[in-house]
Amino acid sequence: MTTLKVNLRDGSTQTIEADGDMSLMEALRDNGVDELLALCGGCCSCATCHVFLTPEVYETLGQPSDDEDDLLDSSDHRTEHSRLSCQVPVSALPEDCTVTIAPED
Repeated sequence: MTTLKVNLRDGSTQTIEADGDMSLMEALRDNGVDELLALCGGCCSCATCHVFLTPEVYETLGQPSDDEDDLLDSSDHRTEHSRLSCQVPVSALPEDCTVTIAPED
C-alpha cells in the first residue's frame, strides 16, 4: 500500500491509502477526493485529473506521453511537475508520496 498525502485546493490535506494495482486518479476518486473531476474516467482525453507532483517523484516517472503532454498544454496551471493522475500508476510511486490537486481550469 502507498500512503498519499493529498493537498486539496482549499489548503487542507487529506491522507489516503492506495493499492498499487490502480492509477493515481482511481485512488484519489475512490478515496473521496471529489475536487478531482476525472470526467473521461481515465482515458487521457480531458485533463480534469491534473495534479502536481513533487520534483523527486516527477523525475522517477519519466516524461508524459505525447497525448498527456498535449492535454497538459491546454491547462493554464501547468507546471514543470504537472501530470494527469490517470496516467500515473500507484505502483510507480514511493510508499509515502505527496500530491497536490491542480486548480480547476
